[in-house]
Amino acid sequence: MNKKSIVFIASGEVESRIFLIRGQRVMVDRDLAELYGVGTKVLNQAVNRNEERFPDFMFRLSEEETKELVTNCDRFKSLKHSTVRPRAFTEHGVAMLASVLKSERAVKISIHIVKTFIRLREFINTHKELAQRMKELEEKVGKHDKEIIAIVEIIKRLISEPEKPKGKIGFHQHP
Repeated sequence: MNKKSIVFIASGEVESRIFLIRGQRVMVDRDLAELYGVGTKVLNQAVNRNEERFPDFMFRLSEEETKELVTNCDRFKSLKHSTVRPRAFTEHGVAMLASVLKSERAVKISIHIVKTFIRLREFINTHKELAQRMKELEEKVGKHDKEIIAIVEIIKRLISEPEKPKGKIGFHQHP
């Protein structure tokens, strides 16, 4: 086994490269190329030769999306004056990249990335369920709070001393 077939990816390295763009979790061509151990140009040439494999699995970032990426991530500063906008690949696009790059490393990296997408999706779904349950609990508690306040007010009125009738002010003649 040669050393090139062994691939080590630090925990969290893939997660930090997944972005939410246009409502989809994607990875940018430059990050994928780095993980696959190829140049971005090589990766994009392979995609260009096999565009039919990426029907809805890949798109080019708009100018605004590219600017936002450059603004938020230092590693993309060189894209600031680039005339070519980066490509974004969905989970399925990442899986297809392994078939067009055709290297052992690409296959291993793609498997790792797809598993990361799956873990991320499961994590988000778990939190959505938790958030929904918290919302339901808050609504119940809110409803109970109003009812408890009303009960406390009634109890206060019941246990408070009854008001004594006020006497009339001034001189009164009694018969």
